[in-house]
Amino acid sequence: MLDRDRSTAMPAESGGTFLGADVEFKGSLKFKDQLRINGKFEGELSSDGTVHVGPQGDVRADVNVGNAVVEGKVNGNINASDRIELRSTAQMVGDIKAAKLVVEEGVVFVGHCEVSSDKARVSSTNAESGKRKEHVASQSEIEVGLGA
Repeated sequence: MLDRDRSTAMPAESGGTFLGADVEFKGSLKFKDQLRINGKFEGELSSDGTVHVGPQGDVRADVNVGNAVVEGKVNGNINASDRIELRSTAQMVGDIKAAKLVVEEGVVFVGHCEVSSDKARVSSTNAESGKRKEHVASQSEIEVGLGA
């Protein structure tokens, strides 16, 4: 079922590719539209579509996609032509580069962040109140706010 507050989430009925919790995959994987990873993946991912690393997902890869949603663990670099969303349970070790970035409170992020323009809209959600706030931040504010 699609979570209405999270527009990049993949509905179960979408027909996208799914790597379940009992799957371990090593190598290079290209996909067309959507890929959800709840298992372990090591290697390289590439697509113009959306990759969603679920809460049980463990990815050790360089990722080049259109959009990325991370709820689990990623060790590697993510380059997204459009958007990267790090949800509250995400553990990200590596560099990220995207046109848009959404980071929820509680994310663990160790690495560098690059947003495509000097001014980027930064969106965050307060875990306690559930309220979303946005502000326009400079590149240096984004790096300071997310760096570990």
